[in-house]
Amino acid sequence: MTDPTTSDLRQLPVPDGLDGMRVDAGLSRLLGLSRTVVATLAEDGRIELDGRAAGKSDRLTAGSWLEVSLPSPEAPAVITAAPELVGGMTIIHEDDDIVVVDKPVGVAAHPSPGWTGPTVVGGLAALGIRVSTSGAAERKGIVHRLDVGTTGVMVVAKSEHAYTVLKRAFKERTVDKRYHAVVQGHPDPSSGTIDAPIDRHPKHDYRFAVVADGKPSVTHYDTVEAFRSASLLDVHLETGRTHQIRVHFSALRHPCAGDITYGADPTLAKRLHLTRQWLHARSLGFDHPADGRWVEFVSEYPEDLARALEILRD
Repeated sequence: MTDPTTSDLRQLPVPDGLDGMRVDAGLSRLLGLSRTVVATLAEDGRIELDGRAAGKSDRLTAGSWLEVSLPSPEAPAVITAAPELVGGMTIIHEDDDIVVVDKPVGVAAHPSPGWTGPTVVGGLAALGIRVSTSGAAERKGIVHRLDVGTTGVMVVAKSEHAYTVLKRAFKERTVDKRYHAVVQGHPDPSSGTIDAPIDRHPKHDYRFAVVADGKPSVTHYDTVEAFRSASLLDVHLETGRTHQIRVHFSALRHPCAGDITYGADPTLAKRLHLTRQWLHARSLGFDHPADGRWVEFVSEYPEDLARALEILRD
């Protein structure tokens, strides 16, 4: 039997319900493993019945002493962000505790499985900016995120103290997060609050949706400018769910212009030359972690969103 110090050793009598079953079928049911995995364990000598190695096709006898040595689970692979200069990413503000960036489109906040593009974390590393070591390995210093397709202002913690303070501030909703969004049509009322729970879409795992048993999600909005076919909104997030603004306005049948994933009109998107949602993290305000003074940072519209606005105004 494999050294139990390097594996998970299960020892128990064979239950009556498995009497007469093949080892692979019976242990698959008992341990919740596939028959293929159980067969491999048997081939590796990791299954014993009454002290003798058991083959996958051997029969189980109720009351026999069963020993199964399961391999210790492998530690999850650590995903790290390689230093990589990120075109278009600018530093709005930097001090000993925080760095505030203007994130361009097509850039993720931090690395994740399946993402091979640029990241804010990697971009900061390439600039020689050291961030907090707190947080998971792949997102050290990250206290909040923006979608890959969403541009705008984002803060990253440089000191451990800043990480702790900012994490708490985002959790306790004392941060003022304001977005500008161009949505299709004209929301009624022109200013209001959307209070609707959000969770993963029941049929499409890559999307989110308003669902009855979702997480509480609250979005406040005011219409800044109305156009013939769309509206520019100032959006204040009370909560920060994934895709929250996109999901909430899609549920109201006023999806963000260009947001094909959430039901936007592709004809309008083409007319506005949009290849992503018109959504921009316009400003971010919070108590500075060093001394508690209120600070606020603003991001100007990037070229593609500004051009779409000009077309709507014509």
